[in-house]
Amino acid sequence: MSNLWVSNHTRTFGLPDDTRADHHGKRRRTNQYRESKGHTMSEQTAPRSVSVLGLGPMGQAMVRAFLEAGVEVTVWNRSTAKVDAMVALGAKRADTVAEALEANEVSVLSLTHYDAMYDVLGQAIDHLPGKVIANLSSDSPDKARAGAKWVRERGAEFLSGGVMSAGDNIVHPSSYIFYSGPKAVFDAHAELLRPLSPQEYLGTDDGLAQIFYQALLITFHPWLLAFDQASAMIANSGHSIDQFVPFAVRSAGAYPFFIEQFAEANKAGGFAELSHLKMMDAGAQHIIDASEEAGVDASLSHLAQSFWRKAVTASEATGKQISPYALFRGEAS
Repeated sequence: MSNLWVSNHTRTFGLPDDTRADHHGKRRRTNQYRESKGHTMSEQTAPRSVSVLGLGPMGQAMVRAFLEAGVEVTVWNRSTAKVDAMVALGAKRADTVAEALEANEVSVLSLTHYDAMYDVLGQAIDHLPGKVIANLSSDSPDKARAGAKWVRERGAEFLSGGVMSAGDNIVHPSSYIFYSGPKAVFDAHAELLRPLSPQEYLGTDDGLAQIFYQALLITFHPWLLAFDQASAMIANSGHSIDQFVPFAVRSAGAYPFFIEQFAEANKAGGFAELSHLKMMDAGAQHIIDASEEAGVDASLSHLAQSFWRKAVTASEATGKQISPYALFRGEAS
């Protein structure tokens, strides 16, 4: 994620202060990004404009990115204080959702979830025909598909997106955005949306961006909790988290190797050798013991251990090799 992965609804992954550049630093990075993509300032002379609805931390980051790329931005938010802050940076104010939609062909939504989209756009349904809605909010794939259908039934085009970023730092080198929906709609507006982050168009299925986005967050959320548990064990043992961090970062360098190895194994049904499953069960018990000896809640490790134990039980009961991956897929009970 994020990837240093986090988007609208997951803001727990903050970056150190020294990675959050001031306004001029962000502008330099934006210009460098445009130049790296072959865009010069002369190519930016044609006026471009967009509306942004929803000014949480991510929405505000999007507004700043657009403004720094020379895009005219009209903003709307329920609370006026956030609008005032963006207007101070050069954005235009929309007092109503209708004004925001009417201001530009394309409107970007940065909301808590898709239910909020119905509440927001429902205030100005008559202003949707002929518009393009790019919803970069987080939700489930089916809710994205339903949202796309709802928007199109009211005369607008629709793109779904999932923002993989380091907190609200969408200019971080590891940040990018998944998009899905009609290819023609994406192609027509990709250049306008480009300042937000590098783009990964996945396909025409409106739910596809959310499938990939949520899949990456599935790996990220347990990592957040696991790091908290690990840090708690270090601290409760009387040692320094600062001393631990370099080793955690160093170990994370092996994660790409494990991702590739497990991907190959999962395509073949997952790691299911009984000796492997029993080894992982034993290893989980060592983690549980070390954590609980230090007075640390090991619930997460107990949960992980339960999957290896289920796989061992299923394998011994069926006489077949059953992996945790198969259990997740519902292929074995």
